[in-house]
Amino acid sequence: MAEHPHAALVRKGFEAFMHGDMDALRQLIASDATHHVPGNHPLSGDFKGQDAIIDMYERLGQETNGTMRLDLIGICVDGRGHAVGMCRVMAERQGRQLDDTGSIIFRIVGDKVTDLDECVEDIDKNNEFWA
Repeated sequence: MAEHPHAALVRKGFEAFMHGDMDALRQLIASDATHHVPGNHPLSGDFKGQDAIIDMYERLGQETNGTMRLDLIGICVDGRGHAVGMCRVMAERQGRQLDDTGSIIFRIVGDKVTDLDECVEDIDKNNEFWA
């Protein structure tokens, strides 16, 4: 059975992120998309617009000296424009290590992601890591 188009889109996005391919990500994300990052730290909040989202992704790489890694666990779709990508998130930053499970709830319109709502398993661990 072929992979659902929304799952394929999310998978392509995770792969582009892991390879640092911001041009590919720009092709997948709507120009007016918003990425919501949970927590109370400098990289949390709402990133509105493609440029703000890409800048935040680049900053994740800079802050972790390129050590951030996402191991995709799975993707679920509802066939109505929603997909959930779950992954293991690992990174090192300022002598600290992060190893947590997270997910992103994607809203897809046509062939573009219009909204990304991120969730993490241990929000306190994430706040401490990114503080």
